[in-house]
This record gives sequence, C-alpha cells and structure tokens, in this order.
Amino acid sequence: MKIAVEGCMHGDLDNVYATLLHLEKVENTKIDLLICCGDFQAVRNENDLESLNVKPKFRAMNSFWKYYSGQEIAPFPTIFIGGNHEASNYLWELYYGGWTAPNIYFLGFAGVIKFGNIRIGGLSGIYNARHYHLGHYERPPYNESDIRSIYHVREYDVYKLMQVEEPIDIFLSHDWPVGITDYGNWQQLVRFKPYFEQEIKEKTLGSKAAADLLEKLKPPYWFSAHLHCKFAASVQHGENGPVTKFLALDKCLPGRKFLQIVDIPSEPGPYEIQYDEEWLAITRKFNSIFPLTRNTTWLGSVQLDKQDREWVKSKLATRGPKPFDFVQTVPPYNPNQSTSRASCSGQSRNPQTVSLLQLLELPYLLDAAAESKHSPMPYTSKHIDEAASDGDNDDAVTDDVDEIELPEDDVDT
Repeated sequence: MKIAVEGCMHGDLDNVYATLLHLEKVENTKIDLLICCGDFQAVRNENDLESLNVKPKFRAMNSFWKYYSGQEIAPFPTIFIGGNHEASNYLWELYYGGWTAPNIYFLGFAGVIKFGNIRIGGLSGIYNARHYHLGHYERPPYNESDIRSIYHVREYDVYKLMQVEEPIDIFLSHDWPVGITDYGNWQQLVRFKPYFEQEIKEKTLGSKAAADLLEKLKPPYWFSAHLHCKFAASVQHGENGPVTKFLALDKCLPGRKFLQIVDIPSEPGPYEIQYDEEWLAITRKFNSIFPLTRNTTWLGSVQLDKQDREWVKSKLATRGPKPFDFVQTVPPYNPNQSTSRASCSGQSRNPQTVSLLQLLELPYLLDAAAESKHSPMPYTSKHIDEAASDGDNDDAVTDDVDEIELPEDDVDT
C-alpha cells in the first residue's frame, strides 16, 4: 500500500492533490491514501473563518470549499487530524470523526479507523498543560480565549487512546512527542531551527501526551507536522523491542519538504475506510464520562470488557463497517455571490454524528447547552490540587507552542 503523508495542509488541497497526481504520472505509480497531519483547515464558507485561529488578515477561503461543495472530488481517499489552525466549529460537529467532504475523512478529536487491514490512529490538536486536565467546555461562537483552547489536547481523549490494546500500524499527532528529538539528528535540526535548541535541551519541545501514547502504542509509523520542518527519528522500544519510525513534515509551500510516500505492507486492495471495532467499543464505554465543563476531568474507574466488544461486533455485523455517508450541514462558499459574513450563532447537529451515536445507543452531548445539562463529577483533593497548579483562568496569558516566535517565513498563516 502506497501512502502519501503530508505535513500541514493549510487549506491548500488543490496544490497537494495536483502534486500527487503529477507524481503518479511521472513515476508510473498509484497512491492508495493521503494522510494529513493537521492544520487541514476544512473551511466550508465565510462563517467558518470566524472559528479559524488565524489572524484576520491571513484568513482565506483557500480550496477545501470546492471539495465540500462537490465542485471537486478528492482524487485519493484522504484522512486527517486537526491541528491548531482549524475551522473548529466544523470539526466539533464531527468530534467522533466523519466525512468532512466526499472522500475526505476526519479522524475526530481522537480516533482509530481501518483502511484495508491497516489500523490508523490519531490525536488532534496540540498539547497545553493549562487545559489538558479540563473538559471540552468550548462551544461556538468562540470568544478570543476559546478559539485558542478548543484545539488543546484533553486528557480524556488521550485516556481513551491509552485503552487501545490491538496493534496500531500508523499514528498521527500534530505536534511531536516530547523527547522525539533524542532519537534523530537534532544537531542538524537546530542548524536550521536554532530557536528550538533550548526547548530540546529542556525537554519541552513537543507533547507529553503524545510521548505517553508513543510509549504505550509503539506503532511502526508515527507522523507529525506543526513545526514546519522535516525531521526523522527511529525509536527502539526497549532491548530487542519494536521500532517506531517517526517522520515530521513541513507545510505546503514551494521548495519545502511537505510530502513523503511510504510503502507499507498490506493485504491487496481495493481499500476503503471502515470503522474500527475496538475503537467503537472504547468510544461507547467511555462516553459516560465525557467531560464537558471547565472542571478538572474525573476519569473514574471505567474499564472495557469482553461484552462491550461483542456488542459492537454484533452491531457492525448487522449494519456494516462503512462510516455513515457525508452530508452538507451548511451552504458552501460561492465565489460568485457577494455575502455578508454573519457571526456563527450556534452549532448544527451533523447527521453523521447523530447516526453514529444512534448506532452505539449513546446520547448526543455536543450541543451548546450541554455544559449546563451535566453536573460535574466528584473530585478528590488530588484533582483540586492539579486544577490549582494548572493556574487556569480567563485572564491568564496563553503560552501555546504555536505562539513561539518564528522567523517570518515560518509564521503560521
């Protein structure tokens, strides 16, 4: 199976697909799948731009809307995770994962799917200790604080991924696992990115959550983006243990290293994206503790058992493993029509999410009013101390990794 891996998409689907089609032609090969490691920017119309954490002068429709509207069709099955520059209102509709456009699948805030016999897992967003232990409290329309915290990784989503026991073949994260630079040529990296050196030496460059998942899951391949450079590493998990090949890629710009073709052993095709049985069982079991407030997350003592898995297996045997069909939920951008950009006033229920939750016999919890409908979980003194140490308050300065000072050609736009 030939998989194309792309770093930060930044909404430039036309150029990425054109590059891959050209590559297929000149190398007489066939690409089976495109994977994007975040900052995909699934912007459907002008209203979505208001939920995109990008300075207003840099906000642009780019090309995703063409694929959402059906004007263009993705030439390759495409799977992506979220980064720190996304149309967060749209991705929240698809928290559990789903089609953002025909042939373009979002893995969800955390997720695992199958493509043929290859299992692909992913974690959206970037790590920030201040928000890590909190619930998913943000709802559109986002204020200046929430538009920057909505994409911060939450402990709950990582905890679900930590329950995965069956082997993962490929894992995706937007920011790098902290400490990954120890396993590659970091000296060469800092020659091109000297402002990384201090964080590398202090072990603060990257995501602690991703590092925990790397240690637990030990996938053969791990792909990331975010820092706008190509970096490779090889992690040996213990003596004579499995090896993870790590690769981070750049953003889509001329002359930048933003694409890599990887040949992965697999069963012969044709291939299609399918739900993963183990992941749906985890999703169903842990939805009862889905945290939706600013309070420190209480994960309790929920555990997956054999009956949970058998229940999902029975459901998929009856219904089939293909994800529910794509459905437009808002009108697409029309470049020939002058529109006034009205503020996003609320959130629609995506039929894909509704159908998946009905299949799993779960309640819908993503509404704007969800926070007020659910009482906080009980806390121990440990939880209270952790919340205090995070120093979370509305007036605090957000010290995101995405706010480090980069040279002009590296600034996220």
